[in-house]
Amino acid sequence: MPCSKESRTKPATVDGSIRMLVLETDEQHPDDHRESGSFGDVLDHLFKKAGHGHDPPLGIETVVRFIVEEKGGSVPKAADIQDIQAILITGSMFDAHGDNPWILKLVDLIQTLWQQRPDIRFSGVCFGHQILCRALGAKIDSTPDSKWELAHTPIALTPVGAKLFNNPKDGVIHLHQMHQDHVVYPPSSSTTNLLPEQHDRDIHVWGSSAATGVQGVYIRKRLFTTQGHLGFDQNMVRRQVELRIESGSIDRVDDGPEVRSAWDTAEWEHDGVLVAGAILRFFHGDDDDDDEDGYG
Repeated sequence: MPCSKESRTKPATVDGSIRMLVLETDEQHPDDHRESGSFGDVLDHLFKKAGHGHDPPLGIETVVRFIVEEKGGSVPKAADIQDIQAILITGSMFDAHGDNPWILKLVDLIQTLWQQRPDIRFSGVCFGHQILCRALGAKIDSTPDSKWELAHTPIALTPVGAKLFNNPKDGVIHLHQMHQDHVVYPPSSSTTNLLPEQHDRDIHVWGSSAATGVQGVYIRKRLFTTQGHLGFDQNMVRRQVELRIESGSIDRVDDGPEVRSAWDTAEWEHDGVLVAGAILRFFHGDDDDDDEDGYG
């Protein structure tokens, strides 16, 4: 089932909410869409669940916009984005290092908003994580040997990551992975003029897995991304693998061990709500009062 090509709003259920724009960069598997809606719907539900579980509750209103222009979407112009405090970019089967016209427009939009709207905080999942890092000059490439990182995956937290996620047990969280590309190195003042050198101390990789060194990037008051997927359930994991097998990007033989691991661990509990809660606190300005050294 295709995503709605018109922007739509999912109202807040808690007073004092922030307004998040979700830029959808792909469509759900048809069966998943029937069960849980689009990727924006899934994320809205997840963030509201995390917000209701916070003390005091944290509210969010979600505006959803599908932006893949070759599938009927449209990338907004910077001037069109009004009354928005946060932007989240979803995962996608497209390559974040690709040169599709809509991807180049998205990179330009991010760079323009980064300069013109310092009040907006950014987040991204998988493709979204990679495209935000690309817009800030980081290198995005295929993983070594083009191997897939799939399935329920432990992520070792840095000290900054441990603080962001309220010091989980053993300094590890778990998320489902679904990627063959990765951020080779995080953005910094050496990769872009959008990040002044004096802010390098506010830029952190918050975690890494055995296969992926940059599982997420945190920049104080501006950016909080994740390579792993927050909202995947077991059906979504298995169907997303099926979509990639059908498209030819995953090979049943060459990628057999990774596919079996994804299938076998799809139903395992993961920390999506925990990560959504951390990003929601960030959207609400949880780090506004940190000293100039940030979380470092």
